[in-house]
Amino acid sequence: MSFLEKLKAKLAGIPKPEHLRRGELGERAAKKFFQKQGLKFLAANFRSARGEIDLIFRDDDCLVFVEVKTRSSEEWSRPAAAVDARKKKLLSQTALDYLRLLKNPEVKFRFDIVEVLLAEGAVREIRHLPNAFALSKPYRYA
Repeated sequence: MSFLEKLKAKLAGIPKPEHLRRGELGERAAKKFFQKQGLKFLAANFRSARGEIDLIFRDDDCLVFVEVKTRSSEEWSRPAAAVDARKKKLLSQTALDYLRLLKNPEVKFRFDIVEVLLAEGAVREIRHLPNAFALSKPYRYA
């Protein structure tokens, strides 16, 4: 959905689809979680031509790229299971695009996943999976 389409929908009072509202709730909960841990918030929903990173934080001298998965049920699988090889590759490429915007600083970075579980429209549980995966091949050096 383009920016103009989003603006028209908002002005027309059209409610967002349920899955988008759940996702936003999960991202807000994850952001608060990290801020309580003392991480510095840098960006939300960073987009490049290759993908989107939900949240970006700084943890001392390390950048943290966060993928948030929000679910109302774990009936089929854990939310983190949705971060498959294809998604990891897209996240890796998008993180490199972000670093390119910063002129490729010599900085450590990691990829975290946050699982947000909902019950009756409210956050029931937050699970943080730090350093959940490495930079995808062929982008990593080793």
